[in-house]
Amino acid sequence: MQNVTCVELRIPFKAISEDAFAQLKSAFDALGGSEESDVLTGEAAHVAWFEVSDNQEEQYLRLKTAAQVLGVHEQDIHITTLSDDWATAWQDHWTAMPIGKSLCVRPSFCEALPDRAIDVVLDPGQAFGTGTHPTTYLCLEAIEDYCTKQPPQSLLDMGAGSGLLAIAAGKMGAKDIVCIDYDPLSVEACKVNADINDVSLSSILGDTPATRTFELVVANILFQPLLDMAQPLAASVEKHLILSGILDSQVEALIAAYQDQGLSHARTRLKEEWAVVEFIR
Repeated sequence: MQNVTCVELRIPFKAISEDAFAQLKSAFDALGGSEESDVLTGEAAHVAWFEVSDNQEEQYLRLKTAAQVLGVHEQDIHITTLSDDWATAWQDHWTAMPIGKSLCVRPSFCEALPDRAIDVVLDPGQAFGTGTHPTTYLCLEAIEDYCTKQPPQSLLDMGAGSGLLAIAAGKMGAKDIVCIDYDPLSVEACKVNADINDVSLSSILGDTPATRTFELVVANILFQPLLDMAQPLAASVEKHLILSGILDSQVEALIAAYQDQGLSHARTRLKEEWAVVEFIR
């Protein structure tokens, strides 16, 4: 008989927001989590793992009910009890991801892509951001385009999560990198991932932008927080701003909010129903 070690909760990206899934993880003391894409279908999902309760039936019901309270439909809630090989079995769903013209983002257990000049190693973990979500993908493309012309002499990653955006920029030559996130787990994950990739940066706990200015500012968060911090975030921009975490239906409102702060709309990138909006000063 196999030794049961973990309960897995899996919900498609389309069915729950990033913040709502983070609430679920926190409420039930998740052991960890990640964002994963099925290599066959391309469907992305939020995934979290929990210790097995003495009463698994009750545990399943509580997880299911909590997800439904957050607006998730029953058919989108997938709960599984994993056996003792779970810690390595999930790795089968991951491959190295080519992004843009030169980037490769991969877990450490995947081989690098030989035709990619910039190799970013980032293991899936509790902090958000492993390149599989369309907003992360679009942000990396935008950062690559900027760095290809001239790597920024300073960069702020607001809501940095795993630090992926900042680390990729660092590997493309960005300097004086500051990452800010309100989650202590993200702050630590950012430091660890930066060390793995030999990128120098400062990872800071906080929920407001730094009071100084940066040549390039990136923020892959959500629509409402981006609106709420429009004034201080725009004030931190020296030359270029990249915003994401928004739906294409929210683009016009976001553009208006940041134009009101003195920035000019430069470009909008779309992937599926998601968008990245770029501004210049």
